[in-house]
Amino acid sequence: MKGSSDLKVFVAGHRGLVGSHIKKKLKEKGYSNLVYKTRYELDLRIQEAVNRFFEKEKPNWVFLSAAKVGGILANNTYKAEFIYDNLAIALNVINSAYLHGTEKLLNLGSSCIYPRNCPQPMKEEYLLSGILESTNEPYAIAKISAIKLCRYYNEQYGTNFISVMPTNLYGPGDNFNLETSHVLPALIRKFHLGKLLMEGDWEGIISDIKNNPLGFGLDGLIDLKDKKSIESALDKVGIKRDHILVWGTGNVYREFLYVEDLADACIFLMENVDAEDMRKLNPDYFVNVGTGEDIKLIDLIHLVKEIVGYKGNVKHDLSKPDGTPRKLLDISKIKELGWKPRISLTEGIKRTYDWYLTQSRKRNETTRGS
Repeated sequence: MKGSSDLKVFVAGHRGLVGSHIKKKLKEKGYSNLVYKTRYELDLRIQEAVNRFFEKEKPNWVFLSAAKVGGILANNTYKAEFIYDNLAIALNVINSAYLHGTEKLLNLGSSCIYPRNCPQPMKEEYLLSGILESTNEPYAIAKISAIKLCRYYNEQYGTNFISVMPTNLYGPGDNFNLETSHVLPALIRKFHLGKLLMEGDWEGIISDIKNNPLGFGLDGLIDLKDKKSIESALDKVGIKRDHILVWGTGNVYREFLYVEDLADACIFLMENVDAEDMRKLNPDYFVNVGTGEDIKLIDLIHLVKEIVGYKGNVKHDLSKPDGTPRKLLDISKIKELGWKPRISLTEGIKRTYDWYLTQSRKRNETTRGS
């Protein structure tokens, strides 16, 4: 049925980083019967609403990419929301998919499911083998629960539900709000704004702040006609006149996967791998998706700095947490299934920064033309 217009596909979270790229790639591959709803049209946390949607639409395939996501700060600040929202979404979508005969479901997880001090690289069988990282435990528990839901529905009801555990993601469409973003988009934006500040490009800074919230409750307080007010706000998010302040020591390691690669992997698995095939590799019916390579954060910081073209210095706020010491996925199982990543980290960062600049220009043109 590959590429068939008869196959109805529901992409949950189609506006998010992952969902938007899955939707785009499905269209490129010829899938034309796509179903998606905004969170305002369908709140996936409400069981009755989700059940009514599945009863009406009866999708053949479901990509469960909807989630409440964020970096260390967001995870630590909104703990109850992170566990409740993500548990509710998983419970409602997975159960409704079973009740209304969905042929296949792919559940998106996260590498944060693995223990804080997990052996490296992290193999699928290390799930629940140790204590979780405290800074993202609520999110991780919700994602582990979703994996187990898929497993137990498969075992009890004979469903065809599989899961993927991607590493840290980035790419076009990412969240650049400095309060809620992950590390890589936050670094791109900090260095970009720092570059503009060093160059005295106030027009560029004002445009950037108008287009993308800074977060931390600053946006409604900034007087965009007052340079001192703008500089004060930038100072509070670690963007100084001569340096950028980054969190932690930088002496931890992270793996990053370009989001287009993940979208490609998800569709590959839906087209080629059923639950029974997955069970032979892992009794929890999931595989890791990553690059199999990681980078020390201090090296990532300087790589982003170079790509953006920032000429100032970098300083570290040692009062802020580093998070998990290392998070490198073992991707041997998905390679065994026939998939591997294509986009290098350097190329992916360049593409993401180019997208960020292009989007900013488009928004400015729209504003001027309105």
